[in-house]
Amino acid sequence: MSRETTPSRPPRRRRGSAGLIAAIAVAAIVVAAVAGVFAFALLRPEPTPVAASPTATVSAPTPTPAPTASPTPTAIPEAPATPAPTVPAPPVSPATQICEGAPTTLSIWAHPDDDIIFANPTISSAIAAGECVRTVFVTAGDAGKGGRYVSGRELGILRAYNAMRGADGLWDATDLTLDSGLHVRRLTPQGDPRVSVLFLRLPDGNITGAGFDATGHATLSKLYDGVIPAISPFDGGAGVSRDQLVASLRELAGAFAPTHLLTHIPRGSAFAPGDHPDHSLVGTLVRDTLSSDPAVGPGIRYFVGYPSADLPRNVDGATLDTKVDTYRIYTQQDEVIRCADRNACLGTRKFGEWLRRSYPKAEAELQMG
Repeated sequence: MSRETTPSRPPRRRRGSAGLIAAIAVAAIVVAAVAGVFAFALLRPEPTPVAASPTATVSAPTPTPAPTASPTPTAIPEAPATPAPTVPAPPVSPATQICEGAPTTLSIWAHPDDDIIFANPTISSAIAAGECVRTVFVTAGDAGKGGRYVSGRELGILRAYNAMRGADGLWDATDLTLDSGLHVRRLTPQGDPRVSVLFLRLPDGNITGAGFDATGHATLSKLYDGVIPAISPFDGGAGVSRDQLVASLRELAGAFAPTHLLTHIPRGSAFAPGDHPDHSLVGTLVRDTLSSDPAVGPGIRYFVGYPSADLPRNVDGATLDTKVDTYRIYTQQDEVIRCADRNACLGTRKFGEWLRRSYPKAEAELQMG
C-alpha cells in the first residue's frame, strides 16, 4: 500500500472560534475609532481671537440689568381724623327774636313812658330807619293803683309805638317763661316783627323808694341791696331773686343780639341825684350785667332822667312836635298825666321840660363817683 493522503476538514469547533475572534477584533477597532473622535473633540485647541483694528474703538456693551419690577407703593393707612370737640350750642331763649338784615336797638326801662319821654327821638329814629326795636319794661309802673291802671299804661305804650312805626293795628301777645324762670309778656304788632315790647311787671318802687302798700313795699332797690331776697310781680306769681333778674337781662340781650342798648343813668353817676330810684336801679342792673359784654357794652347809652330838666333844651322844631305827639297818644291811656294837645303836654309840670330834652351818655361820660 502507498504513503500519499487526502487533506482532511478542520474540525468544526476550531472554525467557530476563529469567527468569534474576528468579531471581537472588529468591535475593538470600532471602539478605538469612536474614542479617537471624542478625544479629538475634547482636546481641540480654542480658536485664537481676532485682534480689533487699532483705529476702531469698540465699547463693551453695557450689560442690561434685568428689569426690576417697580415696587408697588404700600398704602399707609391714614390715621382716623380726630373729630373736633363738639361745643354744645348755647341754649336758645324762648324770647329769641333775630332781626334779619338790620341792626337791633334794645331799650330797657323802669316804667312804661320812660322810653318816649327820655329816649326819643332816638327810638323813633331807629324805627323810621327800618331797624328792629325791642323794648323791655322792668316794673309795671303800677303806682300802687292795681291792674286797671297798669293795663291802661301798657295799651298807651302800644299805641305810641304804632304812631312811631306809622301804622295802626292789633298786637299779638305771647306769655313766655325765660330760661331764667322769669315770666314775661311779649307783644308784637301783627305783620311787623321789627318791633316788640316786653313787660316784666315787677312792682313800682315809688318816687320815694319806699314802695306801695298794695305790693308790700317791695322795690327793686331793696332787692338789689339785699334787703329782700326776692320780689314778685305786682299781680302775683313766683318771686324773682336778684341773681335771677340779672340772668334774665343777660338772656334777653342774648335773645336780641342788639347793636345798641338804651337805658337809664345808673347809681353813682353825676347825673343820677334827683332821679327816680327805679330809674337809677335799672340803669345799674344793666351796667353791672352787660357793660362788660364786648358784644353789647360799647353800644350802651344811658339817658338822663329827671335831672335833664336842669340841662339846656336840645329837642325842638319838627322833632319836638313828633316826640310830643307820640307822648300825647300814650297819655290818653294814663289817667294821671293825660294831656289833650301839644300845648297841654308841653305845659305839664316837669313833663313839658323833660320832653324838650334828651341826653344819652356813653360809659366815659357818666362821671361815676
